[in-house]
Amino acid sequence: MEAIFVPAIVMGILFLALPWLIFHYVTKWKTAKTMTGADEKFLDELHDAARRLDDRLCSIERIMTAENPTWRQNCLPGTGSRESALLPDIDDLSRRTERLLSDRK
Repeated sequence: MEAIFVPAIVMGILFLALPWLIFHYVTKWKTAKTMTGADEKFLDELHDAARRLDDRLCSIERIMTAENPTWRQNCLPGTGSRESALLPDIDDLSRRTERLLSDRK
């Protein structure tokens, strides 16, 4: 009885269950790769928002250039006096932080 039952189950699994499982997930993967209408609408909205933000940034840059033509050079790291003025404040904050942490212990 066992000699007939085990091979029948193995053949059923091999020729029915395994192909069904493979085809099931292949179709799932194919449908998951496509974009839905909601996805396309969302991407269009993101593209429009990015375009509007880019336009706003260009407008701000034009206004700033009209007011101060060298503003770009002043904003570069290491070129302005702003950073050197902030260094003592950063050192003071780090000392305060270390002191507060040591007081907690």
